[in-house]
Amino acid sequence: MDHSNLHATTLQHRSMLQVLYVLVFMISIIIPGSLSEIKDTRIVYDSRPLIMFERFGFAESGEVAISIKDVSWRSKQQKTEFNPSSLGFFLVRDSSFSRILNESQNTDGFCVLSSRYVKLIFKLENLVANSLNNNGSITIDDPDEYNLLLGNCQPEFEVSMNVITEMYNLRDGQKNYLPAGQTHLPKLFFIFFIIYTCFFALWLFVCIKQRQTVDKIHLIMAALLIVKALKMICASEDKTYVSKTGTPHGWDVAFYIFGFFKGIMLFTVIILIGTGWSFLKPYLQEREKKVLITVIPLQVLENIAYVVISETGPATKDWMAWNQMFLMIDVICCCAVFFPIVWSIRSLREASKTDGKAARNLEKLTLFKQFYIVVVGYLYFTRIVVSAIGAMVNYRYEWVVHACAEGASLVFYIFIFYNFQPIEKNPYLVIDDVEESVAGQILEEDDSFEL
Repeated sequence: MDHSNLHATTLQHRSMLQVLYVLVFMISIIIPGSLSEIKDTRIVYDSRPLIMFERFGFAESGEVAISIKDVSWRSKQQKTEFNPSSLGFFLVRDSSFSRILNESQNTDGFCVLSSRYVKLIFKLENLVANSLNNNGSITIDDPDEYNLLLGNCQPEFEVSMNVITEMYNLRDGQKNYLPAGQTHLPKLFFIFFIIYTCFFALWLFVCIKQRQTVDKIHLIMAALLIVKALKMICASEDKTYVSKTGTPHGWDVAFYIFGFFKGIMLFTVIILIGTGWSFLKPYLQEREKKVLITVIPLQVLENIAYVVISETGPATKDWMAWNQMFLMIDVICCCAVFFPIVWSIRSLREASKTDGKAARNLEKLTLFKQFYIVVVGYLYFTRIVVSAIGAMVNYRYEWVVHACAEGASLVFYIFIFYNFQPIEKNPYLVIDDVEESVAGQILEEDDSFEL
């Protein structure tokens, strides 16, 4: 009886480990690129067999240094002795998770710290008795992208500790705390800051030149360019300081603030343009107000979730929940922006049958259709395609993923600002002198505007 119970417990333990390895592998996939900086993480009575801290892309001369202090543990079972050597830190590649899973299935009494597929940094068997502190380091002789994890081969024990992780590459004898694939990001973000600054200056010139036709939406669009440019310079300074010192020196706070306003204003601009507010009509309908009232608070929550995800890391117990909430809110906001565009297209089609302005309505419909397609393409590219590119490119070219995302955003901004600029030839502001009968016939025969 005892033997059968022991066997059942062993099988249950193996099954839990298999699920955990798959879960950790999934977490490593959804981490948005390599993390960086010198991290100080607090683990509080955690019994997880695997705790993932961060991911980092190493070059030929990469190093990892870990310092722990105030280590304590407690047992969930009576009369169980803690073995410090069952707890330790290690590095592992993404490709090795499946091999470790297979190894755990075929090895009795398996402990991940003994796996041949991990790079062990140190075990806690060398804890200083009085202070319960320890530290260790390792030099990477096989450059790749690695995940840093804490393994606990006695999950019946809950452990607490403060963990300071320092991961960097040596370049000309100097520490660079950015992963190998992010070393170009400071320059990349600064280039986009220059571009958006020039963009804003050009937009300001156009608004001044055409001030008689400037509407409120154009001022909001100008503010969007300002916060986007400020976000880019903050991102550049953040990465610059992190690369040199391992800490952002407060630039991350500024980055989050301007990112917060940029996110809210971008979705607001898309919705307001979709409704035709200020240049088609001076008011918002009740249903359009409801979309705005829904999206703006959701954007606030999304930005809060983004800050929590970025600042805590996967070692936090509820990190996955915050990640799921971030993705869910982003999907909801992306879907919500389509409703005003669809409503405007339908109302324009209905108006074209009664108001006798077929030519003007045809141009409006064409522009709204283009706007709809571009919004769909932009959201699909930045949410789906960029993630796919990140999964395919080598970790050393992680900056290419950011370049693609920012490039797509720039193209999207150019389309919006060009097509909705305050000029007299804008089809929203004047009625072109064309054959109404021809335009009416096109509207009657062409069903391409039907959604």
